[in-house]
This record gives sequence, structure tokens and C-alpha cells, in this order.
Amino acid sequence: MPSAPHTLSPAELEARLRLHALPQLGPRRFTRLLEAFASASSALSAPAAAWRSLGLPAACAEARRTPEVREQAAAALAWLEHSQHQLLMWDMPSYPALLAELDDAPPLLFVAGAADILESPQLAMVGSRHASRPGLDTAQAFARSLAQAGFTVTSGLALGIDGAAHQGALDVAGKTVAVLGTGLLRMYPARHRRLAECIIEQGGALVSELPLDCPPQAGNFPRRNRIISGLSLGVLVVEASPSSGSLITARLAAEQGREVYAIPGSIHHPGARGCHQLIRDGATLVESVEDILQALRGWQRVTPISPRAASGARHPLLDLLHAAPQTSEALALSSGWPLPKVLAALTELELDGLVANQAGCWLARC
Repeated sequence: MPSAPHTLSPAELEARLRLHALPQLGPRRFTRLLEAFASASSALSAPAAAWRSLGLPAACAEARRTPEVREQAAAALAWLEHSQHQLLMWDMPSYPALLAELDDAPPLLFVAGAADILESPQLAMVGSRHASRPGLDTAQAFARSLAQAGFTVTSGLALGIDGAAHQGALDVAGKTVAVLGTGLLRMYPARHRRLAECIIEQGGALVSELPLDCPPQAGNFPRRNRIISGLSLGVLVVEASPSSGSLITARLAAEQGREVYAIPGSIHHPGARGCHQLIRDGATLVESVEDILQALRGWQRVTPISPRAASGARHPLLDLLHAAPQTSEALALSSGWPLPKVLAALTELELDGLVANQAGCWLARC
């Protein structure tokens, strides 16, 4: 993927929004187009044969010049005029560093609220939509404690455990991020509309990779789970059956190198079986919030580190990256630093143009 400028021209921004509106064009195909044509504007003007040569569906090439696609891009541009609305693109410095490591990172993220919170240390909390009263109480209590400890609580705004997690963070004036499985103009479930408003009012954010007016579609909810786990240092599953979508989030978290935590329950409660399965598969058994804080010890001491020491010596992470490109997790191991400290330092280095992230690996540019 070619490096993008810190800002896009109005024409290139509109072109990217038009590509994003195309049917059957997911993250990997979007990336393939920009790699092939260097810009969205060039991709839109390329002949249909060039698109076909990349293995893209005919529907993509045919739809790119339709009025519907232009109108959707225009509507997104109008939405972005609001001061609390932002668009993050995965090849620009403002994009969350952890999420950028994913092979299928969303090329565009619509954000309502405080976009900078997506770079804060996050702990995802997920669980059953049909949770028991004790499960909801547990989720809310853990979210309160995590928020008070300085974590941003990230979840999916669904009924059940998700809603309890968001509310727990809000109860103590903490920060929380909701990743939606719909467009940001199609709030779902409707009964959580007020909860969504409170998240923004208290300095949190609503996030979606989907077009703004995308309605609820079953296939989009498992897809958004990779974003929930991808933004977070770890995922806590509070209550889930073996068939719960929460286990999908936990599996994705493990594949992404994130920590997976699970709260056990009664052997007689069906909603505990998913958590028990996760624990058998290697998830950390959690009985109190201290179990999580100890596992992620050191994160609370995170402070941005200057890319250049006062003495003029090169930054220690640059020395490691000059030896070989590495993922954030590998850098944490080789440097001995906690992962959040590494991420904070990488953000500073990236803003100074000293490092870049390509295909999930960091490499030195100087």
C-alpha cells in the first residue's frame, strides 16, 4: 500500500467514499485497488477491463459511476461537516495503530464523537444478548472498575452484556467505545439510541466501517467483531453460550495476538458454557478485575516517549526496527516494554515520519 499524505484532496476523499460505497468491495479488494492504481481517483477512472484483471466482481466496476454511489459519497461528505464526525483511513497517521495491524483492517472508519480515544488503552467486553441478571450486574461492575483504572471499555452496543458494559463505564464518568454493526445513521438496537448519545456526550465514540445508512444485516455483526477485538489490548467475555457471537470475538482476539479473559459461572447455567470452553482453550480465568490489571501490568505508566532522546541518541525502538521489521507485540517482547508503552512510542515515531506500518509490521524509515 503506497503511503498516503497526512491530508487528502477533496477529489481523492470523494473518490474513496465512492469506492467504499461499491457493492462487494471489502477491505482486501479496496486495498488491492489502491495498490494497483495508487489512488482512488485513478481507480475510478480506470477501464473496466483493468478492474476485471484484478479479479474484482463485475458489479463493482459497473456500479462505480451510478447516481446512487455518487449520492452516497455526497451524503457522507455532508455528514463529515459536523464537528463531531470524522473519517479515519487506515493509511493515515490518525488511524488506530493496533487496528492497522490487521490484514483486513477497515479501509475507512466513520467515527462520531472523540476519535482520539481510539488510541487509548482499551479492554473489550462482550457477552450474551440474553444475559442473566447476575451476568449483567457482573458486566456493569467490571466495566466500572476497568474505567476507573483508566481503560476505555469497548463493546458492540448490543442488548445484554454489551449495553451493561457501556453503561458501567458511563456510571463512573469513564470512556467507552461502541463499534456498530450498522451505519452510524441506522442506530441498532433502537432502544440503545439514548445510550449511544450518552457515550458521545461523555467523551466516547461510536464507530462503524459500514456506509452511514447501512441497515441491520446479519452478516455484518460477526464482521464488526474483528474491529472490537482489533482496537483492544484484550477481550473479556462475561457470559456466553457455546454458539454466542462473543466466542467469535474471542477467537478473533486470539488470532490477532490479543489477550482473552473469561469469567466462569455455574455448571448449571447454559450461559456459562461458552466461557468455560474458552478457559479450556487457554483463556485466562477471571474472578476479579485485579486478574486483568495484573495481566496487563505496566499499562498505567504509559506516557508518550520522545522519538529522540535529549542526548541526540536514536530511539531504542528504531534500533530494533533497523534490525528487522516487527509487529507491535514482537517489539514489546524484544524491548521488554509493556505493549501500551510501545504503541504510544510508535505513534510518536510515526507522526515524525520515522516509522511506518505495512501489512501489520513496523519498519524504520530513517
